[in-house]
Amino acid sequence: MSIPKKAILSSIASAVLVLTTACGSSDSDTAGTAAATATSAADFGGIDGLVEACQAEGKLNVIALPPDWANYAVIIESFATKYGIEVESQQPNANSLDEINAAIQSAGTDRAPDVFDLGQAIALANTSMYAPYKVERFDDIPTAFKDPNGLWVNDYGGFMSIGYDANKFPQITSVADLLGPDYKGAVAINGDPTQGSAGWSSVMMASIASGGNADDIAPGVDFFKELNEVGNFLPVDPTPETIESGQTPVVFDWDYLQAAQVAGLAEKNIDWQIFVPEGAVVGGYYYQAINADAPNPACARLWQEYLYSPDGQNEWLRSGARPVLAEIYAAEGTLDAEAFANLPQVSGDPIVPNNAQVALGQEYLTANWSAAVGG
Repeated sequence: MSIPKKAILSSIASAVLVLTTACGSSDSDTAGTAAATATSAADFGGIDGLVEACQAEGKLNVIALPPDWANYAVIIESFATKYGIEVESQQPNANSLDEINAAIQSAGTDRAPDVFDLGQAIALANTSMYAPYKVERFDDIPTAFKDPNGLWVNDYGGFMSIGYDANKFPQITSVADLLGPDYKGAVAINGDPTQGSAGWSSVMMASIASGGNADDIAPGVDFFKELNEVGNFLPVDPTPETIESGQTPVVFDWDYLQAAQVAGLAEKNIDWQIFVPEGAVVGGYYYQAINADAPNPACARLWQEYLYSPDGQNEWLRSGARPVLAEIYAAEGTLDAEAFANLPQVSGDPIVPNNAQVALGQEYLTANWSAAVGG
């Protein structure tokens, strides 16, 4: 993720709450092998057995989870506290492709990431690296949001938006407004569209707003080419710091990440407004998966169970993201109703590109993006 999955607040090098008993045992290698092939908590005799196996490992390696992205600071600390294990958060500023590359480079070592949190295009291109696992609430997750064998499951999502400093710019009413002279050197995208979901979805939103559709991302590339030619495209990866300093005063990014910054920016006298163009409401979910080469396979599986429990789903929700089990937990009365009601409002039918559309768009971007913006 960098802002796709990029954070500039203090990173969590590790959340250290280690049980004195979580040091492994003489048969830890055998237990690790069994955990690495487990496809549900039932293989551990239930959740209690999974907790015990994770505590014997004593550690979880996560990657590309910025503390100010989707409430991950709270999620990591809460998980570590609840189960009494150490969580090492590696490369918090990394994007989805960086996650996969890190797993390949560290394969077979205790530094390898145990789990992934990936954008759609990168997630679906690397399924051979995942271990199948079905969390306890797997059957409640809609079919469209999971691999039937549990190789991956959607976790949280939102809608692509344009955030801008309303003290510096007039109200944005369309994506085309950004081509005007008011936006000279001001418009940034959250991440490289060929590598991260936020960047990819930014181009897709521009495409649909420019007359394209989910099957054709080319108009979006043409839009950013024109934006670059008129001098309005800013080739800087935005972060909370660049927004606060005024370096990136107009940003394409997910609505929940934009919303999370509004209050803090207001304290700096920055009126950060969020615009989602009607008719170009592009949605997207991130993907959770377990690394098949996870050095802590039991903790990798317990992490998934935690994320899809009310605890994990509510923390994503409180960040402004839309958790995949929101409706289920709302019906059961375990969802934070106030946070659910406060989700950013959008107008128009959401467009969530399917796997084939993402693959087609990714292929086009790989071939044409660099030439369009001079990267």
